[in-house]
Amino acid sequence: MECRAIGNAGHSVEGRCGASRSTSWWRRFRRQGLRPASSARWNWAKGIPMRACGVSGPGGDVILLDLPDPPSPGPGQVLVAVEAAGVGPWDGLLSGDGWDVGLRPPAALGVEGAGRVLAVGADVDEFAVGDQVLAHEAPLPGGSGFWAERVLLTAADAAPCPSGLSPSEAAALPVNGLTAWQALATLALGRGQRLLITNGGGNTGSLAIQLAAAMGVEVTATASASATGRLRGLGAAQVVDYHDQDWPDQVRGQFDGALTAASGTAAAAMPLVRDGGRLCSLTFDAPAPERAITTTDLTVQPDATQLAGLAKRLSEGTLQLTPEPLPLREGPIAFARVAAGRTGGRKVVLIP
Repeated sequence: MECRAIGNAGHSVEGRCGASRSTSWWRRFRRQGLRPASSARWNWAKGIPMRACGVSGPGGDVILLDLPDPPSPGPGQVLVAVEAAGVGPWDGLLSGDGWDVGLRPPAALGVEGAGRVLAVGADVDEFAVGDQVLAHEAPLPGGSGFWAERVLLTAADAAPCPSGLSPSEAAALPVNGLTAWQALATLALGRGQRLLITNGGGNTGSLAIQLAAAMGVEVTATASASATGRLRGLGAAQVVDYHDQDWPDQVRGQFDGALTAASGTAAAAMPLVRDGGRLCSLTFDAPAPERAITTTDLTVQPDATQLAGLAKRLSEGTLQLTPEPLPLREGPIAFARVAAGRTGGRKVVLIP
């Protein structure tokens, strides 16, 4: 097998370096001063089923599972010991027809997370065993996701995790951060222009507020009244209560762009966008173009370079998010909370 990997004691398997896994792995870690989680190393080496949370079949309920390990990393892949995994409403789409990420049930859900590299496939030069990484991955090369003790990733989709960033913080960032970044890139706004964000109190919306405000864009956001102070602190110039059905009448229209992150708000936002402006929907309900307004339904894409930049901002404190870490055994309950929108603006992450 052409990969640099750890192995179980007493067995000599030739790897890329020509040394046995059982000895070369430990020597490498001692030289680098790294201390990986012993349980992750031992369980993978011994072939013990890993704990996971996911679905047993297509469209099934979210349950706790014991799963076989992911396959050993092939060329361009890495095996990661998951330290934290993000939970989002999109995870409910993974096991049905909503979002095909190559899931092969029984399998763990989750398309984002953070952890340490356990094994590195051939042709991977950017990471070594023991490196801490974060990633959004779709499709999933191993057919199973991050809500597990281990996950197989495409190395090119992973970003190095900055020192000082906790696994929970790192795991909370990828999907929401990349979505906010890519949506703002689609809208292509500049300093002094005006942006409307619906569901500004959500994880993607609050990150978009911060990123847009840092660019000098004037942001108006819809959110619950209780989130007003928090969103103003993040950079929103105006926050209106979405519970008020007449909220469009409370804002001054002629926005240069609109980012709609709440279902059913794209149609209400469209009349508020100026002629020739742009609207980007995250809920796949962008109206047909009119008045020379460009409309887009955005699907987030993995991008290691963008993710590395976002992680750097988060580690430096210029970007803020609030993770809520929960043990993996609470995964089904945590997912139900997220799907129902009962998170209070916090990003739920699971800790294996």
